[in-house]
Amino acid sequence: MAEGTFSTLEIDASPESLYAVAADVASYPDWAGGVKEVEVLETDESGRPALARFVVDGFVKEIEYVLRYTHDPPDSLSWSAERSDDVKMLEGAYRFTPADNGTEVFYSLTVAPNFTLPGFLRRQAEKQIVTTALRGLRKRVAEGG
Repeated sequence: MAEGTFSTLEIDASPESLYAVAADVASYPDWAGGVKEVEVLETDESGRPALARFVVDGFVKEIEYVLRYTHDPPDSLSWSAERSDDVKMLEGAYRFTPADNGTEVFYSLTVAPNFTLPGFLRRQAEKQIVTTALRGLRKRVAEGG
């Protein structure tokens, strides 16, 4: 069982604006480090992404997967891999909680690759992805994205 990685960051923005940026998965290549391509395959009844195909720089190789999204605006956005030759399991979530100086953003990620990768490298990659995503989210919201 994969352990996963998580981190929090307080961002000077509302949960609504943070959720809006996080839920706009089609724009991830513009601001989320390592994301090369996103194709929204399905939307839900509210027009939000429900299923999306990603191509990312996987440190060792380019990785492709499809994520299924669960929306609870503006409190959270979560996802899990539907199918992939490259990952056995991939789950993650953003949670947005109002704080004194904006919003506390909690990001969790668990990845089990479908190729051999030592545990310490997988954990290091997860940590880098989480840190980069939180910083990218903060920057994107600050730019009005």
